[in-house]
Parts: sequence; structure tokens; C-alpha cells
Amino acid sequence: MNILKILALDRFTILLIVMVILATFLPVHGQAADIFSKITTIAIAVLFFLHGAKLSREAIIEGVLHWRLHAVVFAFTFAVFPIIGLLAKPVLLPVLGQELYWGFLFMCFLPSTVQSSIAFTSVAKGNVAAAVCSASFSNLIGMFITPILVSLFIFGQSKHDYDPTSSIIEITLLLLVPFIAGQLLRPYVFPWMKKVPSIVKTFDQGTILMVVYGAFSGAVVAGLWHQVSWTTLFYLTLACSVFLTIIMLLALYIPKWLGFNKPDQIAIFFCGSKKTLASGVPMAQILFIGQPIGMIVLPIMIFHQIQLMVCGIIANYWSKRNTSEAEQETGW
Repeated sequence: MNILKILALDRFTILLIVMVILATFLPVHGQAADIFSKITTIAIAVLFFLHGAKLSREAIIEGVLHWRLHAVVFAFTFAVFPIIGLLAKPVLLPVLGQELYWGFLFMCFLPSTVQSSIAFTSVAKGNVAAAVCSASFSNLIGMFITPILVSLFIFGQSKHDYDPTSSIIEITLLLLVPFIAGQLLRPYVFPWMKKVPSIVKTFDQGTILMVVYGAFSGAVVAGLWHQVSWTTLFYLTLACSVFLTIIMLLALYIPKWLGFNKPDQIAIFFCGSKKTLASGVPMAQILFIGQPIGMIVLPIMIFHQIQLMVCGIIANYWSKRNTSEAEQETGW
């Protein structure tokens, strides 16, 4: 079962790449792009409605009680990531250029993933309840923190006159309101979701694929691949890989140093070292109106692929190791 979970994530990674290729050769544009955008917006709202319905009241209570763990995850997500991204500016800006560096910083400001953080924590036999809370709360808080960070450290350093208030309102209406509605209607919706988990998962991943296809279609029409060379793509991929390595090393050793038990360490590792694509692209479309969206979301796209593949390998390894340790302790 653990292997199947990893393979499912791998298939999704392949489909994401297919969407980029499809958008490159067959981008949606003109009136069709407007219609596709409206359909995607509705799908995103439904997706976060389902996320809200999925989070149990027990998990919320568990989250409130386990505040130390969530504080560490939030520190990684909204402090460690941004600080390293800002410190890397002298190295990255000359190599990547202004728009891609903005995209890299935007990636640093995003909340954690929900689905894959929980899945990897489960596979590695970590604290799943804590992962559910941390990932979900991270996304809720990120709806407010991410626009503020963008305002301070991206548009605040440029000539753009940007007020995060309107963006926060738009993000709240698109993501938070459906999430709260799902939470309120959970007693009626969740029983159906349990009966058709494959449909829910397909809709979840399908929505992300739609968002990626739409964003990259617009970028291709605007000339993305004429602006980004293969050399720049290589440097961006290298930067994302090095960045992920640094974050993962910190997320591996700091929880140990703070005295968390093994299941909590696993939850912190996966929730604290990852960034969301599902929330990231819709946020980018709201926050960076008039900017080259394709350039802005390209770093999170690449980082997302790398984090899925690396986390899949690590989760599988920890699963086998923890199973072996449990067998030795019980004598089986």
C-alpha cells in the first residue's frame, strides 16, 4: 500500500509535466481562456470546500493541544523559508533575473502542502493527526501572511504601488470562505466523501492540473519560453534542489534538538519542508495581476516536482525502517 501511494504521487508528477508540455504546444487562449479561467475558479472553490469538510473537529482540538509542534512548522514555513530566500538574493538575482527571483521568493512565502504532507507523514508512520492540523492551519494562515510578505519583500522593494488588503479579501473569498463552508457542512458532506475517495482524489488532483495548464497557457502566449533559457532553467532547478536540501536538513535536526518524539519529528519534517502548488498558483494569479504569471509560478512548479520525488523516497525509507524497528521491539 505504501508503494502504491508513492506511485500515485509519481503519476501526478508526470501529469503535471504533461500539462506544461500541453500548454506549450496547445495553450488555451482568447475567449476560451476566459471560460477556462471561470471554470477553474469554481473548481478551486469546490476543492477548498472539500478540504474544509475533510478536517474533523477532533483534529482541530488535537491541533490546539499540540501547539509546540505547529509553532515549529509555522516557523519553518513563514520564517526560515523567507529568511533563506532573502539571504540568497545576491546569488540568485543575477542568475535568475527579477521575475524568476520574485517567483522564488513567492515560493518561500507560500504555506505548506496539505495532501502530500499528510500522505507522506502517513507512509513514514508519523503523527498523521498533527500533520493534518499543521498543513490545514498553515494554508489558512497563509491566506493572510503570504500577501503581507509579498507586499513587504517583493512589491515593497519595487516601484509597484501594492495594497495587500484587496488581495487578502479575494483570497479569502476564493479559498477561506469555501473552506469554512465545508467545515460547517462536514456532517453532511464527509460521509459521501468517505464512500467515493477516488473521485475526491481525482477532483483534487484534476483541479491542480487545470490551474497549472491555465497558468502556463497564459505564460506561453505571453512568450515564456522566449524569456527563459535552458541555462536559466538549469540554475533555477539547481537553486530549488539546494534550497530543499538546506530546509530538509534543518527540519530533520531541529525537531530532534527540541526534544520531539519520532512521530512528531516526521510530521514536522514533511509539513515544514514543503510548499503548496494548489494554493500557490491561485494566489499568484491574484497577487501578481499584470505580471508574468508563468515566470512567477515556475519556481514553485519545479520545487514541487523535486519535493514530491525526494519526499517519496524518504517516506518509503522511513516506513521500512520504522516497521523494522517496531518488529524488533515487539519481538515479531
